[in-house]
Amino acid sequence: MGGDIVLEKQDLTYLSWTRSRNSSGTAGSFLKAYSELGGEKIYYKLSNYDSMRGVIGHECVNELIVDRLLTVLGVEHLHYQLIHADILVGERRQEVFLCASRDFKQRGESKIALDVYYESEHQKGETPLDFCIRNGWADYIYTMFVVDYLILNRDRHGANMELLRDGRKRTLRLAPLFDHGLSLLFSCLTEESVAGHDVMEDRLTNTWIGSRSTQENLTFIPPGQFPKLRRLLPEHRALLMQGLDDVISQNLRDKIWDMIWKRWCVYENICNQG
Repeated sequence: MGGDIVLEKQDLTYLSWTRSRNSSGTAGSFLKAYSELGGEKIYYKLSNYDSMRGVIGHECVNELIVDRLLTVLGVEHLHYQLIHADILVGERRQEVFLCASRDFKQRGESKIALDVYYESEHQKGETPLDFCIRNGWADYIYTMFVVDYLILNRDRHGANMELLRDGRKRTLRLAPLFDHGLSLLFSCLTEESVAGHDVMEDRLTNTWIGSRSTQENLTFIPPGQFPKLRRLLPEHRALLMQGLDDVISQNLRDKIWDMIWKRWCVYENICNQG
């Protein structure tokens, strides 16, 4: 798919969009599409869609920023490409920034939502967290807890974690981390809301494993088992925001970095205390 951002406007009006429910509780929904080019399936999604206003928000930009952040930290994840494009939803043409990703399934694999697998396989009284630890996925879950705290991910529901299984090879693995649009300052649609946003506020989240607090979820990580992430440094700000000058405002870019950096400093301090 080329580089991780395409600023030259593309004509993607041929894509057919289907609706996906917004599980965050905010108004609107998300539209998704796919294409098969050269035998490869590419998935596309838009930021929040409102039937009156069209595509609003900047969730797709968040996907790119978080993609870059997880690359810096050395966390396995799904990669996204941000694309400037014209699209057609119904009879409405709109200029947007959308994101595209490849299928993370390998040949022969099928996928199942982790919460669905839990419902069929957990022991009596076993919590989703205990279930994952018993299955040997503790490192994955603890890393996810840290990532979701750093970006304040509001939407880690049970279908935003997937298992990939290959019946012939008898393998079962957790999919790379994906779907981080409802994070950072996704709900800030005006400069006033950006300026007034408290980046350290512990907001309630739609989280299937652990609690509804990303901050509290850090307390579930046992001492000595904090993920061994690569260190985030101030100079990484330029990498995370590269190419976004004409996509989101300077104030929003500054505030997003402020959130990530301050939360990273808190996490690093917790690790040092442990």
